[in-house]
Amino acid sequence: MGATKTEHFTDYQNHIAILAKALGHPARIAIIEYLMKVDACICGDIVNELTLAQPTVSQHLKELKNAGLIKGNIEGNAICYCIDDKSLSKLQAYLANISDSLEKKKNNCC
Repeated sequence: MGATKTEHFTDYQNHIAILAKALGHPARIAIIEYLMKVDACICGDIVNELTLAQPTVSQHLKELKNAGLIKGNIEGNAICYCIDDKSLSKLQAYLANISDSLEKKKNNCC
């Protein structure tokens, strides 16, 4: 199995790939959807919502946080999570660019 050669790609391409990879699991999509619905919450709320084990939810939260899609603030014994709108705005702009490009080429597709 070959190593990925991220140095061959731009920082922007690598950043979009990190965001997309973080969203590549249905549990993480469910977490993002839950956070959109409630605005902010603690890990235990997500565990109750998804009926996944707490360590599993924590691992998914870690992946989303490392990608920059969510952020967490310590509140007492718990971490309160919310969506990081800056990263989602970058992803939204990227997808909008694809959509715009497809719309322009709509009649010229093979």
